[in-house]
Amino acid sequence: MRLNNTLIATSFLWLLVSFWNRNDLPGNIDYVSEIANEPEQTTTWEKPFYATVNDVEYLIEPEYAYDLTGMIVSYRQHEGNSRMHLQANDHLNVADVCVVWGDNTSSHLQKLDFWNGIFTCNVFTRDMQAWESFDMDQLSNNHLISDDEFIRRQVRKVQIGDQIRVRGYLASYSNPDGGKRGTSTTRTDTGDGACETVFLESFRIVQPATSYWRISMWVSLSLLLIGLFVHFKRPYKPY
Repeated sequence: MRLNNTLIATSFLWLLVSFWNRNDLPGNIDYVSEIANEPEQTTTWEKPFYATVNDVEYLIEPEYAYDLTGMIVSYRQHEGNSRMHLQANDHLNVADVCVVWGDNTSSHLQKLDFWNGIFTCNVFTRDMQAWESFDMDQLSNNHLISDDEFIRRQVRKVQIGDQIRVRGYLASYSNPDGGKRGTSTTRTDTGDGACETVFLESFRIVQPATSYWRISMWVSLSLLLIGLFVHFKRPYKPY
């Protein structure tokens, strides 16, 4: 009985710790070779077209073809029925992903904090060496839009540290209610309008992250459930 109580207490505490750290970047990352490349932005002759999600028809206006390989340092999944997306009747934007590439993969990423706001990606650190080694021109926040349910399901699977390949169009889009979102067409801008809006032709997790915090979270949860099961299956002994 004492052993099982120790198991319950220890696994519960470890579950809390690992859950808190589950979105930390992995310590050792095996980068794919393509992540060294700058995003490829090329001229497109694709004409405007319509995409429909949740019975809302959106006008997509491609500006450039786009091909990006990067590692996710922060992300925010969107639900079209909440907050500002509801007000804008925007069901097309499935997620925002903040990614890095190039020289940033060899910088002190673990000493930087990344997080997504509703429409932004933010970076913070108190470590001057880490900040000086980081190139803000090799980071981008991407509004991922798609009407393809398979692609939307793939985007919903992303985790911190995943290396992804995004192909499609830098594009603006609008809906009949008058809501419109544009796109950045350069990686060197900042502030409002600096995010890339990408209509996805394809999306792939080319290298999933191996997070030992996430692994230990599930292991500790399993041990906690086993301990609780044993606890409640024991015969009741009145004092």
